[in-house]
Amino acid sequence: MSAFDGKVALVTGAGSGIGKATALLLARRGARVGLVGLTAESLATAAGAIGGNAIILPADISIDTQIRAACEHLADVFGTIDAVFANAGINGVWAPIEDLDRAEWDRTISVNLTGTFLTIKYAMPYLKRRGGAVVITSSVNGTRMFSNIGATAYSCTKAAQVAMAKMLALELASAKVRVNVVCPGRIATHIEESTERQDLDRLEPMAVYPHGAIPLTGGVAGSADDVAKLVAFLLSDDASHITGTEIWIDGAESLLVG
Repeated sequence: MSAFDGKVALVTGAGSGIGKATALLLARRGARVGLVGLTAESLATAAGAIGGNAIILPADISIDTQIRAACEHLADVFGTIDAVFANAGINGVWAPIEDLDRAEWDRTISVNLTGTFLTIKYAMPYLKRRGGAVVITSSVNGTRMFSNIGATAYSCTKAAQVAMAKMLALELASAKVRVNVVCPGRIATHIEESTERQDLDRLEPMAVYPHGAIPLTGGVAGSADDVAKLVAFLLSDDASHITGTEIWIDGAESLLVG
């Protein structure tokens, strides 16, 4: 019997990177998976690889009605929700504080923090039925590393996600729902391509690490599959006594660069 046989998982940001890798791994281990992304087209490749055990759920996690409908539709089709990977997020604009527009601040908070809250909120009635697990994707930024200058909005959301997980771990313990956080460092995904950096050349770097910023690999970024395996463990019964915990997966990057 596979670890997730009979289980239903909701994965946000499932169209690429860590979300896609995790959705594929959970499906290989027996889960039926709800794939959440902004468009159906962005989820097509993952859904095709999984087949009948996947359902495409186009939704913007920052819009209350859309993520609520996604959770309800997944539970209607597959019967319940047992596991949630609240992974979707954006890097947003990185800029000196005086150059960071209020609209960009609000957008980052809305997607990363409010979106995480809404995802967990609307999945929770199903998780409480027979217990389950939630994993949130935070980051080394804002939790153990503060040297990425200009990432104020992003880092604030990542720190708040850890606080959210700890609060909810206690709140939901009596319902046998576990809540944990993964904090990836540099991972080989395409999220960096969507990061907008403004006027950061005006800010001096704090330090330079000529031998690479990831000691374990000599500077080579981790993979989405590395994170997916950690998430799958935390969502599985093998992690049945772990809750309210953040785990950094960064090859010691944040210990050096933090």
